[in-house]
Amino acid sequence: MPQVATPLEGHALFQTHDLDEARERVAAVFCPHRLDRIGKGVMDARQHHLPGERLSLNYIQYGAKTLIAPGALERFYLVQIPLSGGAMISHGAERYYSSPEVAAVLNPHLPTTMIWAEDTRQVLIQIDRQAMQDHLSAQLGAPALRPLTFSGGFDLRSGAGAALRRMVLFLVAEADAGRSPIGAGLMGRAVEASLMSGLLEAHRHDHAAHLGRRRAAPRPRHLRLAEGYIAAHLDQPLTVEAIAAEAGISPRALQLAFRQHRGTTPLGFWRDMRLAHAHADLVAGAGSVTEVALRWGFGHFGRFAEMYRARFGLSPRDTLRAARGEGYQD
Repeated sequence: MPQVATPLEGHALFQTHDLDEARERVAAVFCPHRLDRIGKGVMDARQHHLPGERLSLNYIQYGAKTLIAPGALERFYLVQIPLSGGAMISHGAERYYSSPEVAAVLNPHLPTTMIWAEDTRQVLIQIDRQAMQDHLSAQLGAPALRPLTFSGGFDLRSGAGAALRRMVLFLVAEADAGRSPIGAGLMGRAVEASLMSGLLEAHRHDHAAHLGRRRAAPRPRHLRLAEGYIAAHLDQPLTVEAIAAEAGISPRALQLAFRQHRGTTPLGFWRDMRLAHAHADLVAGAGSVTEVALRWGFGHFGRFAEMYRARFGLSPRDTLRAARGEGYQD
């Protein structure tokens, strides 16, 4: 009987029966993780990998029933589309089963443990965390100040979920035909953007309501004035009353405007903008953690570290170490 070709076969990274080798090779593309065979099946591990600019297409199988525990992915979102078999997903506080009818989406800032059933085969989309956040901001028409968080699995049988699945499998078929559909060039970048837009449309996430408002109504003038005032005084103490006075509306009206259009409070917006600037400075290596925190008005270093990790998935110190290449691998 002729062997059936596997997806992305022309982009094979490895095939092995050795558990340790599989763990090491997958970690080189994704992240360090625990990988254990917990069933009696034969370990027949392989990964195929097609890199783009902001995301990659992958095919992974393990053959045997397998426990996979990466913790928090940190650097990327991961969409898992089973072709056969299935996986029990424990992700943050959520528990659900992913199958050829239900895709899984793993957020970079939440811990994950999975059990892949025997003979599970999956196509995976690995999306750079910052690229996904930037794409969301572009769709919102303003900076997305909270980490994008997807919830649960999504239906692959109908609607936008089925459309996204068809698109992914079409791109895989294009790659298998020798036509790389993602990566450099206008077309490749447009395809990558379409995949990210498709995911935002297909799946539940915490910015969905704001995307709807972005389509429905422009940002009002008093909100633009308030945001401009906040941006010009990021490193200074601010009050709701002072911001409202500059915007020409009452403090209560200002609170309602930020809730409606930004999903946060005026001071929450101010805090998140300062965190974004602190993150940019740390990524650029522009000073020590203490210097950066003080530069953007964070005098309580423990609280700064907590807020920073909640938003970016890494501590300020780890971000700075990564920027300087200390103790990290590409």
